[in-house]
Amino acid sequence: MPGMHNRPAASSFRVVIAGGGVAGLEAMLALRSLAEDRVSVDLITPESEFVYGPLAVAEPFGFGRRAHFELEELLRDAGARHHRDALAAVDADERLARTRTGIAFPYDALLVATGTRQRDPFPDAITFPGRAGVTGMGHLLAQIERGEVRRVVFVQASRIGWSLPLYELALMTAGHLEGRELAGGVELIVVTPEKVPLELFGDRAGAAVRSRLERSGIKVYAGVEPVEYSDGELKLHSGEVIAGGRVVTLAVPDGHGIAGLPADEEGFVEVDERQRVTGMENVYAAGDMTSFPVKQGGIAAQQADTAAQAIAAAAGAPVTPVPFRPVLRGLLLTGGAPAYLRAPLSRAGHEQGDVTVEPLWWPPAKIAAKHLGPLLALRAGDRAVPAPPAERGISVSRELKPELGEWKDLEPE
Repeated sequence: MPGMHNRPAASSFRVVIAGGGVAGLEAMLALRSLAEDRVSVDLITPESEFVYGPLAVAEPFGFGRRAHFELEELLRDAGARHHRDALAAVDADERLARTRTGIAFPYDALLVATGTRQRDPFPDAITFPGRAGVTGMGHLLAQIERGEVRRVVFVQASRIGWSLPLYELALMTAGHLEGRELAGGVELIVVTPEKVPLELFGDRAGAAVRSRLERSGIKVYAGVEPVEYSDGELKLHSGEVIAGGRVVTLAVPDGHGIAGLPADEEGFVEVDERQRVTGMENVYAAGDMTSFPVKQGGIAAQQADTAAQAIAAAAGAPVTPVPFRPVLRGLLLTGGAPAYLRAPLSRAGHEQGDVTVEPLWWPPAKIAAKHLGPLLALRAGDRAVPAPPAERGISVSRELKPELGEWKDLEPE
């Protein structure tokens, strides 16, 4: 049939994964581990590389860089096929995943993990993630050193997403200025709608992060909604105006529709506790494109693991699927010793979390993923976990121990 992809052997359970980010790759690796040769996997994504993105915030400060991995190598090791294309539509009746180039991939199970669109909340701000944010932050640091900027405001524009990078940028900026004896002449401010910084980790962890910010000379406006930034003025919902500063912010994730895939009014896909798309059979979704409000790599990986268990069981593997019970893990870069945070989450609320300078998971990298984490740590080496600047006199071990090649949670001492 024209436009039909060649079918794998009839005895193989056909799995199609759309998306080559954390969720897609974690699902691919989990399926190979759980279902072995019971499944064939086709992964559809237009990218040729997987970019280890969480370290982008460290680039302007010179102690971390994004690592790049060739997708062909990662997929070949997992026995999956890579197709440089993008999912355009889902035909649930025919069980076909249709791509932009017109190819139709038949599936027994489909996992959609195509991520979100990223919107700049304030056109004149420096926005992370992205190359423009890295470049803009580098220029901003240079302007501060020349005395051209006296106030920087780090603004969380939306509760949807993942706020930790904003606090990293603020803390690393404070450390950068301290190292150049500029800390007293520049005002640093954080504006967040969270009642405490990183409130998903609980009040205790939030208080610890706030204390860390304030010790670094950073003023915190918590529980405050930003409204608009223009002409050097940041307007807050309270009516207050913070004037004369440059704004650094995070992109806001927007959902995007895929034909044949139901979505809520904001374009995000709703799933059940097994990551099955609501109202659909044999179609799953994971990662930022789902309606779960926390858009973070570790959460995406857990969603992918949940979906992989259900798919593996459907393929006949001896697996008992368990529902999605997220645990939030965050590695906070500070410019000195990093902080590790962990807390269980639920749709009803959250519990008090752990916060410590000792690793709470292994490998102790930014992306805490059961299958993808160890693989990237082995391939990236010391690029997976940034060490603090040596000139600040801080020594933190970052050796990736071969005997701990499997991902595991660690208990705080």
